[in-house]
Amino acid sequence: MSDFSIRHRPLSRRTLLRGAGCALALPMLDAMLPATSAGEDADRIPRRMVAIETNMGILPQYFFPQGSGTDYQTSPYLERLAAHRSQMTVFSGVSFPGVTGAHAAEKCFLTGTPHPERGGFRNGVSLDQYAAELIGNQTRYPSLVLAVTNENPTLSYTRSGAPIPAEKSPRKLFQRLFVQGKPEEVEANVEALRQGRSTLDFVSDQSKRLSRSLSPVDQQRLDQYFTSVRELEQRLQSSQEWEHKPKPSVHVPAPEDIEDARAFVNRTRMTFDVIKLALDTDSSRLVTLFIDTTVIHNITHHGNRPEVLGELKGHEEGQFDALNGFLSSLQASQEQGQTLLDRTMVLYGTCMGSANSHSNVNLPTLLAGGGFRHGQHLAFDTENNYPLSNLYVSMLQRLGIETDQFSTGTTTLRGLELA
Repeated sequence: MSDFSIRHRPLSRRTLLRGAGCALALPMLDAMLPATSAGEDADRIPRRMVAIETNMGILPQYFFPQGSGTDYQTSPYLERLAAHRSQMTVFSGVSFPGVTGAHAAEKCFLTGTPHPERGGFRNGVSLDQYAAELIGNQTRYPSLVLAVTNENPTLSYTRSGAPIPAEKSPRKLFQRLFVQGKPEEVEANVEALRQGRSTLDFVSDQSKRLSRSLSPVDQQRLDQYFTSVRELEQRLQSSQEWEHKPKPSVHVPAPEDIEDARAFVNRTRMTFDVIKLALDTDSSRLVTLFIDTTVIHNITHHGNRPEVLGELKGHEEGQFDALNGFLSSLQASQEQGQTLLDRTMVLYGTCMGSANSHSNVNLPTLLAGGGFRHGQHLAFDTENNYPLSNLYVSMLQRLGIETDQFSTGTTTLRGLELA
């Protein structure tokens, strides 16, 4: 019997394609599950969470929609996510009780621990690490803590309140997830990647044998996954090549020290690409991503000047375009008759309702996917905010964790129901 035969028994969920120091994990395939009813299949498919914070606020006038419920009028930023309107819920009038301190609040986005600006502050456990304690052992990596930054911020904190360092390099994350072997084999494989050679080249024979043994549905999903791997490798290779190309010389004064928005968005997109592969292969089900936009801090204090608002809006539109691409990639990936987005909660928000005024209330926040009844704007009181930490109780329960409390959250979020 072939190692990959599925005629008499299901394919192992941990099946790897190996070759020359490389091991490539596979996405969830129908062949990996025993024959069950449709309802039982749905219960077996893992649920996942990706939590994303951008730390310099989001211009509220371009984020919050008009109206509430399912008939809300989309805003300029939400228009960029229009393809996923039915798959997301937008929140207004929410914040974390007692979380103040302007920029200091960024460390509390997933903990909800009050008063980070006070001396002797001790953070609490973050949402992802709370979940990892209970379900993290179901995957190779209990959680992935990531950041788009040149500094050292993080969204993730242990139960003792210690920060967990974030991985900032998409390439290193990719190697951590998909390249393994003896040191000399790993180095040879990395060198091959530098030369533009695909990881899939190392496992081509095994992948062909595996594909012949799979159903047409599984073959299609495997092809989609391999295509994603190749596209990501090409982007990583292109990024490295640019580092070795000389920069053009110009004869104009140096611009103000503001990072190019296009490069920032591409870096975020690349990180999203690796996250999608990590979810696809079930390498981890809990991911946090800190998007550090401190480089444009000065223009967040825009003073309502039209030209500065326009520049800041351009940066933030790029962020929402990147988010839209990520949601679309999850929507395009099928898993046991559902999309990866159906099974993955994607939280996107910020620690400041207005960076211009350093406000920590009325936080722009949305939740996409995960099997909730979406397509709505839940508008809470903008004067007396509703606890956003209640959303975290709902998310923990959706992960299958039995709890009715997290941080300052004491119940599930009002108005957010299961699909």
